[in-house]
Amino acid sequence: MIVPRPRLLAWFAAVVLPLAFVASAFHPAAMAALCGIGAFALLAAYDALASRGSLATVSLELPPLVRLQREREGRIEARIRNIAKSARIVRLGLPFPSQLIAGSEDMAIELPADSEYSSVTWVCKPLQRGQYFLKRFYLETASPLGFWAVRATGPANCEVRVYPDFLDERKHVAALFLNRGHIGIHARRQPGKGRDFEKLRDYVSGDGYDEIHWKASAKRGRPVTKVFQVERTQEVYVVLDASRLMARDAAVFESAITAGLLLGVAAEQQGDSFGVIAFSDRILHFARARNGRAQFDVCRDMLYALQPEPVTPDFDELASFIRTRLRKRALLVFLTALDDPAISESFLHAIDLICRQHLILVNMLRPPPAQPLFSDAAVATPGDIYEKLGGHLLWHDLRELGKVLQRRGVRFSLLEKQTLSARLVTQYINVKAMQLI
Repeated sequence: MIVPRPRLLAWFAAVVLPLAFVASAFHPAAMAALCGIGAFALLAAYDALASRGSLATVSLELPPLVRLQREREGRIEARIRNIAKSARIVRLGLPFPSQLIAGSEDMAIELPADSEYSSVTWVCKPLQRGQYFLKRFYLETASPLGFWAVRATGPANCEVRVYPDFLDERKHVAALFLNRGHIGIHARRQPGKGRDFEKLRDYVSGDGYDEIHWKASAKRGRPVTKVFQVERTQEVYVVLDASRLMARDAAVFESAITAGLLLGVAAEQQGDSFGVIAFSDRILHFARARNGRAQFDVCRDMLYALQPEPVTPDFDELASFIRTRLRKRALLVFLTALDDPAISESFLHAIDLICRQHLILVNMLRPPPAQPLFSDAAVATPGDIYEKLGGHLLWHDLRELGKVLQRRGVRFSLLEKQTLSARLVTQYINVKAMQLI
């Protein structure tokens, strides 16, 4: 595509308009003026024809995949290929999505002679976690005489993945990841009885009745005791709710994803297997528990584009899925919202299917209104009193829900967004220390 440049308009005003005035006002000079106008038109036409195809040998090569972190400046490195190896100045533009704030969407680049490739770097700052695509690029260069601007477009095919910002969250859990002395989280052998069956041996005075293998005792005609060993590798799953209650506050859902992935880092350092289950009214994602750095990358790539849906969670389907897929006893860390009475009742019904097989920790970010009645002295109007009463009733209902879950062997915690990651890692460390799984 060819469009006029300001230089063409300036020359048109400086040459064509005066000659047109001369041709209309002075008839003897009309022929010479018309010839001058025609010569200028031919010159402009020649310049347009000479510029055709000038960008056919220029293209942009973007990396197929770029990884960035939310709220952190990142760079997108690209190369401009100039097959003709001729010196020129091109203007390059990329249409960034609104979630990616770039310093400039276009820039002028001088391509040197005798060089096929030139590098270019965009600095951008993602505002929101997710998956984005740069599908096209735009090029512009001037014609030989500068009268016209030649424009071209081409496919970019660049995927930009914006991950959660782990740097801020790791500040809250930095002490837990120290690996020196007796402070922090570090892999070590756990003393104790354990839960993995190792062998059978004859009964010894002092063995508990729960350790006797009754079938083997009946066959051998004498008491036989089961011997256990501490598990070397345990399975830890983050069960992430992506339904409507988690969608009320985008910051809450972001904190839940970040905290869940940091829990995976802690499990990796302890040598445990880590997996993810994301659900709404159906199972959205499932990563079976494995260990190693590659497993963390799998879970991160699974969750970075996850967004909550405006649907009611189906806890019955989730419980059936866990019961059929997870045969081995595992630690299930739920990140959900249960401040809706109907949803909490559905959760209690579903949790009965899995609470006897797995160790379950239910974590919920405390809603801002939910607090004891006299914990906040900022009451100025009668409306504030009713608001505080409503918050107290919500806090009381959640406390009662925690007691009901505790009777089922499920631990329920109301956490703050600022300390969510640290509290999850601390819960995991305590579970490992007490050998509950």
